Amino acid sequence: MSNNTAAKHDFTKGATAASIVRLSLPMILAQLVNVLYNIVDRMYLGRMPGDGRLALTGVGVAFPIITIINAFANLCGSGGAPLCSIERGRGDEKKAEQIMGNSLTLLVLFGILLTAAGYFLKTPLLYLFGASDETIPYANAYMDVYLAGNLFVMLGLGMNPFIESQGFAKTGMLTVVIGAFLNLILDPVFIFSLNMGVQGAAAATILSQLVSALWVLSFLSGRKAILRLRLPALRLKAVLVKQILALGLSGFTMSVTNSLVQIFCNASLQFYGGDLYVGAMTIIYSVREVVQMPMQGFTQGAQPVLGYNYGAGENSRVKEGIRFIRRVTLLYAAALWAVLILFPQIIVRLFNKEAELLEVSVISMRWHFALFFFMAFQYVGQTVFVSLGKAKQAVFFSLFRKAILGVPLILILPRLWGLGIYGVLAAEPVTNIVGGLACYFTMMALVWRKL
Repeated sequence: MSNNTAAKHDFTKGATAASIVRLSLPMILAQLVNVLYNIVDRMYLGRMPGDGRLALTGVGVAFPIITIINAFANLCGSGGAPLCSIERGRGDEKKAEQIMGNSLTLLVLFGILLTAAGYFLKTPLLYLFGASDETIPYANAYMDVYLAGNLFVMLGLGMNPFIESQGFAKTGMLTVVIGAFLNLILDPVFIFSLNMGVQGAAAATILSQLVSALWVLSFLSGRKAILRLRLPALRLKAVLVKQILALGLSGFTMSVTNSLVQIFCNASLQFYGGDLYVGAMTIIYSVREVVQMPMQGFTQGAQPVLGYNYGAGENSRVKEGIRFIRRVTLLYAAALWAVLILFPQIIVRLFNKEAELLEVSVISMRWHFALFFFMAFQYVGQTVFVSLGKAKQAVFFSLFRKAILGVPLILILPRLWGLGIYGVLAAEPVTNIVGGLACYFTMMALVWRKL
């Protein structure tokens, strides 16, 4: 590697904000493209002739299972990649490569186990997660195909952070963009031209993720990477596995608890409102992916910079980075909150134009996003905890917002004052404000003062 390339990936040089922007902009673009394909995917399903609403609802019921699977990819990726950044900052590239190799081995093991468990448990889980007799055929059909390519999805998601943590943001962006554009091309062919319906949507997803996974693995095995995948590093070491899983539990629990809340939310919506409200929530979850992805891409871009400087002992640059991500995420969250509250009808019509579903979705969206801008505080706090290797705090606040607050509120609020369906919808804004502020102020007390 040339001296110029090495200097470019030394995050102790130059303005901290500039380094974060350089890494995060490609990630934001990649996340937006990824979300675009997800949204278009659901638009196709929602507009299938005759049974579009049932297909959309059925696939929506399958989302929690997919989220849980993705959580295991996050367990390895969001656990190993920040540790690699810290070790690179300390100058120990050999250990960084061992962390990356151990993460790959863990991903393969988890992928095989989850595929087997998914086929065995999917039908009872789908009913538990809010499927009805009308929507279960669509949910089952989607998962049958998706699980066949589950390992590809996990490898692409789990190993891409190791590209980004080395400073190759554009390459990491291409991982997502290649898969997303391929999916956009294959979706209409499989769903409509080949008349495969929801199975076509799943097939398009796993084929595109196969290409993304091959792209990631070929780059990390090639000469351009700073840290490379090497056979000796694939052998699991108990100490490294423990470190990876401990830090990765933050991203894992965030994904699992999001899925947990979605499960209880779908089940409660099915009980109080039926398939119509479950379908509306599928649209809302899709919209939430769109609005959260830029924040997620931005904070992911910040993690290697914060972690590298922390490992190098540059605490003033870490604080500078925290101030920058706080300012950007707050401004973004406030702007998107205003759009969601003022123009929900326009957004919902992109998915389905049925009058009844439109009315329910608009009301549900305003409730769901009522205090969305407080999510910015959650992102800032979580980003700092993960970037600096503060595993206990990162895991706790992933659990606190959704599992400790969210699930009980979904179960309790509908029973208070006859709120019913509105009690289910009110749980999200309450968790946003309480969970977001608790995470942020704890970070300020425990991390900021020590820095």
